[in-house]
Amino acid sequence: MRQALALVLLFWSLVAAGIDTEPAFEDEALQARYEKIIDEVRCLKCQNQTIKDSNAFLAADLRREIRGLLADGKSDEEVYDFLVERYGEFALYRPRLSGKTLILWLAPALLVLGGVFLLVRILRRRMSLPIDDEALELSTDDDAHAQG
Repeated sequence: MRQALALVLLFWSLVAAGIDTEPAFEDEALQARYEKIIDEVRCLKCQNQTIKDSNAFLAADLRREIRGLLADGKSDEEVYDFLVERYGEFALYRPRLSGKTLILWLAPALLVLGGVFLLVRILRRRMSLPIDDEALELSTDDDAHAQG
């Protein structure tokens, strides 16, 4: 029981280490902008976490940098521009729509449309096939003999 409690406490201490240790902005709107931005920026070391959730040194550095940019009066777009200029589109979980990222935005829709097209084509082809009444009768006769 004590070991389980120790493991739980250890886990929670690791989670707490990933939380931003800097003091919150006094302006609630600015703090909300900050929270939104750090929730949309990928930790470049972890890659599967936002910098809000990561306790990596690089994530802490990025949080401090974003905090400084917002404190200097930069807009959200200027912060995103800074991150993209420095680290590339990969730093953002939702890359911007541009010539380079167009395939990322169009691929899901194209795959769905392609799947619907293939499904419709297969169904139409199967519906146009003639029904073989003789094979259907033999099939039902075989089922009747197998049951009886």
